[in-house]
Amino acid sequence: MFDGKKILITGGTGSLGQALTRRLLKSNADQIRIFSRNESKQIEMESKLDDNKLRFLIGDVRDLPRLIRAFEDVDIVFHAAALKHVPKIEYNPFEAIKTNVNGSQNVIDACLHENVEKAICIGTDKAVSPLNTYGATKLLMEKLFVTSSNYLNAEKYKTKFIAVRYGNVLGSSGSVIPKFIQKIKNKKKLTITDPQMTRFSITMNEALDFILNASKIGQGSEIFVPKLKAYSMMDVKNALFELLENTGEENIGVREGEKMHETLINSDEIRYSWNVDNMYMIYNQRGYEDEKIQNLYPNASKMNSSESYSSNLVDLIPKETMKKIITEANLLN
Repeated sequence: MFDGKKILITGGTGSLGQALTRRLLKSNADQIRIFSRNESKQIEMESKLDDNKLRFLIGDVRDLPRLIRAFEDVDIVFHAAALKHVPKIEYNPFEAIKTNVNGSQNVIDACLHENVEKAICIGTDKAVSPLNTYGATKLLMEKLFVTSSNYLNAEKYKTKFIAVRYGNVLGSSGSVIPKFIQKIKNKKKLTITDPQMTRFSITMNEALDFILNASKIGQGSEIFVPKLKAYSMMDVKNALFELLENTGEENIGVREGEKMHETLINSDEIRYSWNVDNMYMIYNQRGYEDEKIQNLYPNASKMNSSESYSSNLVDLIPKETMKKIITEANLLN
């Protein structure tokens, strides 16, 4: 899929963008463009990776003319740029709209203007039945991507728009495990919102495998979701105490806009969801019928659950396995 292709990653200097870049550099891609507004991170990334396939473009997804110029001759776009931190977005909701919603529409418009082959947006569990502004903006991003084909003349535009949706990557910027590790190393108590809280577990390598697989098989207008296990905050806390040291804990209660459990497919979306290649796929109800889905994906089968796909309803990772995952992911260093 990537042989000889020009690829652009918005938000390419973020945790996912950098990991995706490293993975794509192992392919036969012709060129990888990193589009972001963070000048210092671009300089650091360019120095660290030092590969002549890379191009670094400073810009903001809020700026459509800049995107159009950046997308010139691009074949595949990964849209990872977003404002992501829930408390900051609750305090600055207008800015989140400008980046996560208007910026995503700009990405779509630039893809159509330059007739990009495929555009994949990176979603989040928080877009499912959103409880906070961040989740609402990411829901709108998904909707924009999967319904873009409603406005296309297929003979004129070839772009296939695809969404992927998953939870926080273990060890990613701002996620819970690095925060806990830092507190323990600083001899501080862990602040636990609720020990019964659960979260889906996905490592960076698992996330990359999932994103690239969805990118390869996606035909346009789908949301892909990985099949995952989950962990409880109690097991994460105990695993880290055993790996490092017990510095104590303080229960602070669930924060505003935070859910007790993550949901990747809600009970209403289940009706439109399929098993495809070790993933789940939610199709755009307006554009697809069951027969068409089965023609596009011969091995697909409908999900038969009536419950939501939530972190409290899947298998939990045992504490000892969690310790192994944390260690092998080099999160303690």
